[in-house]
This record gives sequence, structure tokens and C-alpha cells, in this order.
Amino acid sequence: MTKVHVIDLNFHGPDTIAAYLIESNSELALIETGPDSVFHNLQTELGKLGFSTGDIRKVFVTHIHLDHAGAAWHFAELGATIYAHPNGVRHLVDPGKLLSSAERIYKDRMKELWGDVKPVPESMVKEVTDGERVEVGDTLVEVLDTQGHASHHNTYFVEGNAFTGDVGGVRIRGGPILPPTPAPDINVELWIESINKIRKKDPSAIYPTHFGKSEDVRNYLDELERRLLEWTDWIGRKLHEGKNEEQITSEFDSYVRESLQISGVSNETVEAYRSAIPFWMNVPGLIRYWLKFRMQ
Repeated sequence: MTKVHVIDLNFHGPDTIAAYLIESNSELALIETGPDSVFHNLQTELGKLGFSTGDIRKVFVTHIHLDHAGAAWHFAELGATIYAHPNGVRHLVDPGKLLSSAERIYKDRMKELWGDVKPVPESMVKEVTDGERVEVGDTLVEVLDTQGHASHHNTYFVEGNAFTGDVGGVRIRGGPILPPTPAPDINVELWIESINKIRKKDPSAIYPTHFGKSEDVRNYLDELERRLLEWTDWIGRKLHEGKNEEQITSEFDSYVRESLQISGVSNETVEAYRSAIPFWMNVPGLIRYWLKFRMQ
């Protein structure tokens, strides 16, 4: 029997970043690693389950953003194979461009947030493409190419469960589903296509990296799509009003916070959302989308 263990990495508090341990016929695989900064938390939680990081031979990352794959190098050093989207493999092998981009955003908080990021040896990385299946014990991990949030994004299906990374949105403690839209790869049309691909697979449950299991799949995906379009239109209106990024960011932060509070989310959970998906980071991604695809 295949088991799914939800591992809370306790990134600046609980319920913000998850890793998922797949246990099947004594073989273990991990979906997402989280960042190096909380690798010790991952080790501790695996220990509570009776396992160690060295027991894991296969690691699947949905995409190569640091909150999802920043600790992949640890597992490669221990002999695990890292599975990733074809467009993401080169960034695992040579993370220089990824780090330069992140440093422009996070500046002097890089170490605090993400810890160390080291190259993964090319021999330890395997690209997996749409429809491919990888054996883990008695089960199969099926790959679905789901771009839109990032150009290097996969969703993984395990016995009807969809591990959706960020293309499946962010949901903290049963609250609203928010679409993380950081620069530079946001493509709303591709994202909607990916949501539809997930719908067609008809999963029994969705496991976004931020955070945990949701079984109300149809409503979940409908809300994700609706809010993605709402956010996109909201940013577009502000741009057409002639507002700059700084002005839009200030208004967007209030807009998201108020929408969460109206939904009955506590202030504590609002802050958990902010840790998982800093509200300000959504603005440059959607501005870039508008300038690239809608305002030419």
C-alpha cells in the first residue's frame, strides 16, 4: 500500500512549505525538498517517521524555485536521483542564473531565507517529460507538464493524487486559493491550460506545496482559475490607469489582505499566507505578463 506523508518544513512558521514523502513497498521518494535553510527540519521530521535523508533514492521537484528545490543538492550528495522538468535541469546543474535572479529580489536576506544552494551533478539529474512514469516501489509517479507559473513546472500524479507545486495555487489551513505569480515566467494562458490538464486527470486530492491536502478538487480548481483571472484583470486595470509598480504594489498588498480577511481568515493565517506567497512578489510577475503579452 502506498502512503503519503505530509512533512511540514516549518518555514518561518507552520503550514507554509510542505515536502511529501511517498512510501511504497519499502521504497521512498520525496516530492519537493524545500530550501536548504530548513533542511534540518526535514531531517527531523523524517526521523520522526523512522527514516533518514539517506533512505530516499528518488526526489521529484515540481520546479526549481528555491522554496521547492533549494535543498535538492543534499539528496544528490547522498546518491539520490533528482527528477525535474527539462527546462529546469540546467538550473539545478548550474544555479548561477537562478541565484543572480533571486539575489536581485531578496538582496541581503538570501542566506536567511534560502541557506546554501549548490550545483547538482549532471549525472544525478534526470529530466522527466509529459506522460512519463517513474516506478517507486509498487506505484508509479506520472508526470504532467504544467507550465504557466514557471516554464519549468511539472505536476506529479501518484495513485490519483496530484502534487501541484505552485501551478495548483496556495491554500493555507483551508482558506482561499491564491495563485502565486512571481516574475519572470508568468503566462496566464498556459496556466489555464495546465489547470485544465489537471482537471482532465480528475484527481481525488490536490497537494500544493503551500500547503497540504485538499479533496474538494472541482471547487478548488474553479476558485484557483477564477482568482488568477481576477488578479490578472486587477493588475491590468491599474496599469491602464497609469500607475507605476510601486503604487500598484502598495494597493495590491491591501487588496489581498482585505480579501483574505473578508473570507474569514485570521490575522495569523494571513501572515502564514504572506510567508508562503509574499503578496508584493505577485505584482512584477503580472506586470511583466501584461507588458509582454497584452500591451504590445
